[in-house]
Amino acid sequence: MNADQLQTAAAQIPLTLKPADAEHLILYVDLLLKWNRAYNLTAVRDRDEMFVTHILDSLSIAAYIRGPKVLDVGTGAGLPGLVLAIVFPQIQFFLLDSNGKKTRFLNEAVRVLQLSNVTVHCSRVEDFSGSDGFDQITSRAFTALPRFAALCAGLLRPGGELLAMMGKLPESAAATREQLSELPIAFKLHDCPPLTVPGIDAPRHLSIIKHIEGTNR
Repeated sequence: MNADQLQTAAAQIPLTLKPADAEHLILYVDLLLKWNRAYNLTAVRDRDEMFVTHILDSLSIAAYIRGPKVLDVGTGAGLPGLVLAIVFPQIQFFLLDSNGKKTRFLNEAVRVLQLSNVTVHCSRVEDFSGSDGFDQITSRAFTALPRFAALCAGLLRPGGELLAMMGKLPESAAATREQLSELPIAFKLHDCPPLTVPGIDAPRHLSIIKHIEGTNR
């Protein structure tokens, strides 16, 4: 996929991708392919498939990113955090993963791409301290919603949001109610919009979980 093709695909999300951002995303994919041969950072090996399953999938939540401080938990090779950092230079992204090989790759990617708005942390989320907290915390297939909320409760600012990228929603209303009933008391599901990912026919959704201001975590 070249820059023009990537911009055309992103427009279907819909997202207007700047030419310079498209070139940076291509450089990121090429760097990921190079490192993946030695470090097994992702199961996806095909370059074009990486653009669909990694780049476009990460960009699909761009409309919901507001910052100004975003933590990406279980970021792996930088998905979605590093991808979003490229298109939102005004927002500070913090990438968290406990895998040293993956965080070494991320530090190299930040250096090569000259991303001044990205900080990489090698740590388990249970052991991580977020100083004064984050406005939004993202995850892509990290863990179940109740556990995600419980693990990140102390890292989120009051009134902040958890953004959990998901595939298919639970088929029954009962299963949905069960998940929501297990959320910590300080959290509620705000919205669950469908996501458009060009090239992926399977359903994709974003669970937006808000911290209720004035409640205990």
